[in-house]
Amino acid sequence: MASPAAAGPGAALPPGAAHRDFYWLRSFIAGGVAGCCAKTTTAPLDRVKILLQAHNHHYKHLGVFSTLCAVPRKEGYLGLYKGNGAMMIRIFPYGAIQFMAFDQYKKVIKKQLGISGHVHRLMAGSMAGITAVICTYPLDMVRVRLAFQVKGEHKYMGIIHAFKMIYTKEGGFSGFYRGLMPTIVGMAPYAGFSFFTFGTLKSIGLSQAPNLLGRPSLDNPDVLVLKTHVNLLCGGIAGAIAQTISYPLDVTRRRMQLGAVLPDSEKCLH
Repeated sequence: MASPAAAGPGAALPPGAAHRDFYWLRSFIAGGVAGCCAKTTTAPLDRVKILLQAHNHHYKHLGVFSTLCAVPRKEGYLGLYKGNGAMMIRIFPYGAIQFMAFDQYKKVIKKQLGISGHVHRLMAGSMAGITAVICTYPLDMVRVRLAFQVKGEHKYMGIIHAFKMIYTKEGGFSGFYRGLMPTIVGMAPYAGFSFFTFGTLKSIGLSQAPNLLGRPSLDNPDVLVLKTHVNLLCGGIAGAIAQTISYPLDVTRRRMQLGAVLPDSEKCLH
């Protein structure tokens, strides 16, 4: 029998549990830092996308590359990173919620529905993504509002001020969730087409050019997997196709998020 001291709150965790906790923490931190680096790298393009999607009157007559050049001239180079602070704050809670929710949904789906395999992971991943989006959506709303405003026409002075203004002027908490529905609806086709396209490219690559594109798996040398750079390329192509298909819903989301600050002719509130 275990002694009371061993069973108390100060007892050491089993090696397996300690290893799992360390792996979770390491994955969470590494994923968060990688996400921050990736989002900061693409922040200029993301801001240009928001400006053009919602037809900011300073830039709506320009294209992508023209806007990339016009923003630094009008607002300085830091103007390309407006709203990036809110995105950095959002990344860690988004990742934590998604990671924990995925594990819980996976258990529930397997136990309650008896589903396993690829469908099991796809369902759990989609539900975890939706949960994380709902929980962190107010930060996305604030980020978009900050990114859309132009130097000299600031309505919001920062993240906290934007939270206060939206809450007091736009109906409380409901004001933070404009555009949530097209966001959730858009996640299904995005995930579906992304998985389908990647799986198709992988199957074609390994069947047509196994020696050029494939390599033996580290876990099972008898199984062929894509080489790292090929895997990255296929993932990029799959993501681009899925994003293109679900893009109209992304435009709708941005218009709804910015409905309160757009001119009447551009508004999309419902």
